[in-house]
Amino acid sequence: MLKIRATQAIMECLLEQGVDTVFGYPGGTILNVYDELYRYQDRIRHILTAHEQGAAHAADGYARSTGKVGVCFATSGPGATNLTTGIATAYLDSSPVVFITCNVGENLLGKDAFQEVDITGIAMPITKATFLVRDARQIPDVMRQAFAVAATGRPGPVLIDFLKNVTAADQEVDYTFIPWRENRQSESLRVLTGSHEPKKPEPDDHDIEILRRMIAQAERPLLLCGGGVVRGRAHQEFRAFAEKLDAPVAITLMGGGGFPGDHPLTTGMIGMHGSRASNVACNECDLLIAVGCRFSDRVALDPATFAAQAKIVQIDVDRAEIDKNVTTDHHIIGSARRVLTLLNEGMTQYHHPEWKARILPMRAPSAAGTDARLTPQQVLETIRQRMPRDAIVATDVGQHQMWAAKYLHFTYPGQLLTSGGFGTMGFGLGAAIGAQMGNPDKQVFHITGDGCFRMNCHELCTVEHYGLPIISVVFNNGTLGMVRQWQNLIYGKRYSQTTLDRGPDFVKLAEAYGIRGFRVRSQAEMVQALDQALAAGTGAVIDCVLDMDEMVRPMVAAGSPITDFLLS
Repeated sequence: MLKIRATQAIMECLLEQGVDTVFGYPGGTILNVYDELYRYQDRIRHILTAHEQGAAHAADGYARSTGKVGVCFATSGPGATNLTTGIATAYLDSSPVVFITCNVGENLLGKDAFQEVDITGIAMPITKATFLVRDARQIPDVMRQAFAVAATGRPGPVLIDFLKNVTAADQEVDYTFIPWRENRQSESLRVLTGSHEPKKPEPDDHDIEILRRMIAQAERPLLLCGGGVVRGRAHQEFRAFAEKLDAPVAITLMGGGGFPGDHPLTTGMIGMHGSRASNVACNECDLLIAVGCRFSDRVALDPATFAAQAKIVQIDVDRAEIDKNVTTDHHIIGSARRVLTLLNEGMTQYHHPEWKARILPMRAPSAAGTDARLTPQQVLETIRQRMPRDAIVATDVGQHQMWAAKYLHFTYPGQLLTSGGFGTMGFGLGAAIGAQMGNPDKQVFHITGDGCFRMNCHELCTVEHYGLPIISVVFNNGTLGMVRQWQNLIYGKRYSQTTLDRGPDFVKLAEAYGIRGFRVRSQAEMVQALDQALAAGTGAVIDCVLDMDEMVRPMVAAGSPITDFLLS
């Protein structure tokens, strides 16, 4: 056991957990931590973003794309509150990130001191756990607990707030280095119970056997691949199960990459903007097996009619999700990987030719076309044909997000990074930065809209400074496209405050940040611009000029039965 500085203990605990990259933005109360980080700069790389929200999304994108725990630093007050959108984004999508903030000193707590805020209270509803550290001796235990809670069970964000006096130079703690694989069994983690307990729930053998019998009786089974397959890195087990079941596979937005998008059994996305094949299959199946899916309102738009002809089975690591949105006929509690492993053991090979013949022909995608004007399909078809098969795609939120999920094929977990639960405009570029830092050998694309890009384009300075070859493709239709689509179809074409008839010029903006910019108005120009951007191997922005009234098809209105298509 060593006696070391409190801030040194923070750094050593990060190294224990295998952390080599931190995203953040410094400020007054966290300066002691940043001063210590200076001594560790050869072992822990810090990525300085333009804004704390960008740092939060970058840590999230790093976590989603690598499967590791992301780490983000911020100071007190507005620095900490600027993290909250990123924290909520990670929470709704079950992404493991540890957020570390510092607050005013103990003597100033509750006195409305400069940049004082109760960030642990603010963050409590949008984290798995929060810790306020008042005593330096707590540091090793709290750090280990935070990483364990973030990474195990259903993953999610955790926040640690250190009082400034705890990080003072005269604060010392007793410390022993314990590698993370060992500290999961350490004394400091034995206090964790319930949903915070690091040990995953073991599936009940009887529940597994019940599902086997249900499968044997089914004639029209449908598999639903949810975000839990991605977070649990259970893609191989899921694919083996799907192929043995020989059933159509629908994929939620968060399930992108959990099952290959170009697999013969794939029916595409399900829900509000789901494919006809997926939605009809859901409506007509007699057994629906949902793995790692919480049945959000974008999937089960009308819970009363959702999969009305089917027995519904939900497999999830989080017991709180069972029967929360859709009433099930059977459920299994456990990690997707473990449950699927048990199901696959000795499972019979099934064949459902008639059921597949009914559903699979419906999945034919609409052609990109050869229109003189540029279309979203042409943009994405150009990207799909030219991007490396293992390229990572980070999106913002809106029409471009749905088009990307529909027309690009994702083949492995962490390949699609998107804000599904919280729907965060501005998520994409930060997430792309985190993904590129965690995957330096892969090409990262940032797919965004002109509305979303305005919310995060300041992070182009981060792209340029660190020499990141991220290509931002802006679907520029001069409007808040998804909102305009709703106004068009549901609100009598009353386009209230959705037209974006204003700057900036995205090409000039990119050039102002020292990045190459392109503007394209045809598929030929898109091909040329993308080829040049890929060949350069540096950051780029491609401004794609699209028609304002392009729509995402199909579409089902919120609260409607899943096959009541407003748009076919």
